[in-house]
Formats: sequence, structure tokens, C-alpha cells
Amino acid sequence: MKRFALPLLATVCLSALSAYAQQKTVTIGVVNNPDMITLKKLSTKFEEKNPDIKLNWVIAEENILRQRVTTDVSQGSGQFDLIFIGLYETPIFAKRGWLRSFENLPADYDLEDVFKSIRDGLSYEGKLYALPFYGESSMLMYRKDLLEAKGLKMPDQPTYEDLAKIADALTDKSKGIYGITLRGQPGWGENMAFLDTLLNTFGGTWFDEKWHPTIDSPEWKKAIGYYIDIMKKDGPPGATSNGFNENLTLMTSGKAAMWIDATVAGGMLENKKQSEVAGKMGYAPAPIEATPNGSHWLWSWAFGIPKSAKNADAAQKFAEWATSKDYLALVAADAGSWASVPPGTRKSTYDNPEYQKAAPFAATTLQAMQSADPTNPCIKKVPYTGVQFVGIPEFQSIGTVVGQNIAGALAGKMSLDQALKNSQQAAERAMVQGGYIK
Repeated sequence: MKRFALPLLATVCLSALSAYAQQKTVTIGVVNNPDMITLKKLSTKFEEKNPDIKLNWVIAEENILRQRVTTDVSQGSGQFDLIFIGLYETPIFAKRGWLRSFENLPADYDLEDVFKSIRDGLSYEGKLYALPFYGESSMLMYRKDLLEAKGLKMPDQPTYEDLAKIADALTDKSKGIYGITLRGQPGWGENMAFLDTLLNTFGGTWFDEKWHPTIDSPEWKKAIGYYIDIMKKDGPPGATSNGFNENLTLMTSGKAAMWIDATVAGGMLENKKQSEVAGKMGYAPAPIEATPNGSHWLWSWAFGIPKSAKNADAAQKFAEWATSKDYLALVAADAGSWASVPPGTRKSTYDNPEYQKAAPFAATTLQAMQSADPTNPCIKKVPYTGVQFVGIPEFQSIGTVVGQNIAGALAGKMSLDQALKNSQQAAERAMVQGGYIK
């Protein structure tokens, strides 16, 4: 046996060296949300099983990531092999030929288990161009204990009028508790993600049926006026710096009583290792006002592969692993709770009794995702689809400019009327340049 020991050891070593010599680096661009940080940590499991693949992570704040990704895929520079995109970018990028479609997924991936609304949103002309890491709608998250202490009850379907009264009652700035926190950081996917749903339910639209901007309308003034008023009365200071992550911190540290944002936050609020309010939270549908249309969004952060990717096959292998049923089970085991798994993508997750027991937000999330209708986002007829975005390439710049103007009004740097006037003019210029109107 001794005579064969050295040759066998040499063979094993040569095999390992050969794998590393042929190692392909997959550069991944992701947003800096907690679920993605967990993915990076657990991805060592993937690398152990696939020594021929090395993962290189580029983690950035949402607005920065979107700029870098759009620049990379539009110029074909090949900086990324795998990118985080969503229901807005995927069909636009696919139409322009910037993405590789996902073909020949393994049978055990079980694509039919993925919610159809998410699959459809990540497809173009019948082909799937992104694999969903998590899906979400938006909902109202609130401190049950604080409401009970004031003798208040959250309605089954709250209105924004209800919300204002409850926020006033729960605000106690002497104790550092704010009645409500909402996104204030400017960006089409930051403050405008929430504000679009607010506008929709207040009866507003981005454009009329002939693509003329409608930002200078009474509905916009009423909706944005409501937002500024409630944030000044009951919101935290410095709100224009607060995106999803900052508001999540305010909630998990017990500084805010209510928050309207992505349903994915539920798992983070109920994580006893990271949240001071786990077990104290209640979950309700996003508030409505003039209409329920477009009052809550539909979104997915998903993996796309640029056409310019240098290691596309290796990138697809990792994307399949990171969006699989096995990965969800891995997260549950690592966190010690099914509540922490990336939500909103698979029917099997919501059929799982362990998830139902661990996730008090599950039913609210599922109802919100199933009722969100991107094809009918407004009470008036509009020429576009999308709830918290307008599905045209120009919206990325229009939405961000408008978000900056509204943040300026929230910060007191300009009046509401001036912010809406500037936004209307910017949108009109963009639509003329885009050939939508003359």
C-alpha cells in the first residue's frame, strides 16, 4: 500500500491544482441589502463545491449599483458576469440585446415553483432573462406594543388618513421615537418607489394617455404635500439621507413606530439576533386613499447575465444555486429560522408550515404580491405599465430628477410648488427628447 500512497497523493494534488489553474472568476454586482450580505457569506459553500469558480463581489448602494450596471451593459465593457436587476430593467435591457437569456435550467430548479408574476416580469418575448433572488411588494409595518399602549387598533385596510392620526399619537420625540419613517433618499428606486405608490392611490399619474407629463396636477400636490407634512411632524430628522437600509435600522433599533416599505423587511424585523423589535411587530396592507390601484408595488431583485460577461456559464451556475430551494434551506439553517429566508419567489416557501409558523408577515406579503397589478397601476387610463416605476427607458433619469426635487422640498430647500414645477419641466424635456411628444 505504501508504494501507491505517494502516486495517489500526487494525483489528488495535481487534480486540485488543475481545477485552480482553470478557475474562472465570476464578478457579481449586488445591492448592499442584508439578504445580499448573507448571500456573500454563504457563497463559500458554493465555492467549496465548485473549486473551479471564484466569486468576486462588488457590493454597492442602490443608486450607485444601478448606474454602474447600466453603464456596463450598455457599453458592453464586460465588467460584470452577473448583475442585480429587477422588473424595470430586465425587459428594457433584454429588448436592447444586452442580456443573455436563461436556457436549460436543471429539472430540480423547478421553475414552475417560481411565482408567475415574477417570471413574467423578468421575461421578454417569452424568454426568461433573470433569475429572482427575492420578490416583494410593499406593506405597512408597525409596533403592536406601541399601538396597544395608546389604546389604538390598526384597521385591516388602513387609509392614509388613519396613518396620519396614528403617527401623531405615537410620536414621542422626547424619547426618540418617531411615529413614522419613510424613504427620503432621492432616486427613482429610492424615495420614488414609495412615492409612486402614494401618488397612485391619491389618484395621480405620471403621464396622460398621450404621454404628456402630469406632475403639475392637484393629485401630485395633494400626495406629496401629505408626505412632506407627515414627515415633518412625525418623521425622523435628516430623512433625505434615509433609504431602505437606514429606515430598517430605525425600525430594528426601536426608533420608529411605523414604516411603509418592502415586504422583504419582515424577515429582518423578526430576526431576534439583529432586531430589538422582533415579536412586537404587526403587518398590514399598504394604506390606500382615493383608490386601491397601485397602492403597493411589485418588485424582484434578480440575477441577470450581461451579453458581455466573460464567464457566463459559471455565472449561470452560481445564479441557479443562489435562487434555488436548497439555498433557502441553507439560509434557514444558518439563521436558525425560516423567517430569514429570501421571500417572495417560490410557492413552496409559502406552503411550508415551518415558514408559516416563523413568519408572521407571510400572509400579508403573499396577498400584496398577488394583488399588485403593474398593468393597471392608476385610477385613470395610462399608456404605461409598472406600479413604482414607468416601464420606459427614460424613466430612470426622469424619476431620479423628480426624486431629487421632492427631497429638496422635504429638506426645505424649495417650496412644494417649485419642486413640482421643476419636475414637470424636466419630464416634458425628456419626453420631447425621447420622441413621445412634440
